Amino acid sequence: MHDHGLLLVNLGSPLSTEVKDVRSYLNQFLMDPHVIDLPWPVRRLLVSLILIKRPAESAEAYEQIWWPDGSPLVVISQRLCDAVRPLWRHGPVELAMRYAEPSIEKSLLALVKQGVSKVLIAPLYPQFADSTTTTAIQEAQRVIRKHHLTIELNTLPAFYAEPEYLNALVASTTPTLKEDFDHLLISFHGLPERHLTKREPNNTHCLKSADCCERATGAVLDTCYRAQCIQSAQRFARQAGLKPSQWSVSFQSRLGRAKWIEPYTESRLDELAQQGVKKLLVMSPAFVADCIETYEELGIRGREQFIAAGGEDLTLIPCLNDNADWAEALVRLCEKTLKPAPALA
Repeated sequence: MHDHGLLLVNLGSPLSTEVKDVRSYLNQFLMDPHVIDLPWPVRRLLVSLILIKRPAESAEAYEQIWWPDGSPLVVISQRLCDAVRPLWRHGPVELAMRYAEPSIEKSLLALVKQGVSKVLIAPLYPQFADSTTTTAIQEAQRVIRKHHLTIELNTLPAFYAEPEYLNALVASTTPTLKEDFDHLLISFHGLPERHLTKREPNNTHCLKSADCCERATGAVLDTCYRAQCIQSAQRFARQAGLKPSQWSVSFQSRLGRAKWIEPYTESRLDELAQQGVKKLLVMSPAFVADCIETYEELGIRGREQFIAAGGEDLTLIPCLNDNADWAEALVRLCEKTLKPAPALA
């Protein structure tokens, strides 16, 4: 029997660019109460309205970035899994997607069939959010209950400030940062503000002041997505040798009319162009694999918007993807999770 199986989990993607597959994926994704945290009847009505036009629009966007062998997110994640597998000495390794295929249920059962007694689930999200990490963990727990599995489940915690992650991030971006550029925009995936405030432990931090996330510590930092994003950006910029004037943070991918965390990437693209930035670099370290939010939202629509606002060029820095440095770093992060905390003196 193996000691510890490893389950890598990413968000997911439609099975194809056909509208019916995109609709099915969006329905599963948006009906997750961790994504749209409204009562079921309200969520069902809202999602039904979204699904009137959104699937066709999203299908067109997916068509622009789809690879011959499938969704970039899934293909890249599988390549990462393949790179991790020979490095993980503790048992078998499988890949799962929270939505669509390969499902968490299918991949978790595959690990069990290979004789594991323990599984480390590794959500591939550097920063913690209920809509990414929590929902993946709860789905794994649901599968364990459903099939009466006798396995121990451990979880890789958020690694936004871990040196293994930051070192890999700096190494992957250094070639591009050596080129001539005016500004680096570090664009993280956005969240509705209410996702942050409901997690705020003592109602004294989140969104109470302009710099609250920059100063977050302790229990607040443990669960505040925006604070974790800012700390990732600060540590990365410092390690990459960037001056404060050379970079800024923004949040992308808004959906619906709810208030989302700011500043918005769309607004920053216009502002930077109007401030005279001509050569803009953009990276999105909330993703470890390139996907529709990077390739299409930033690399296509973002570039078009920036140039229309007066900029000359927008260069999208690739995510960590299946870089060898990242595969090795991920294994080290996971192995650290398996080690018990040192005893207090």
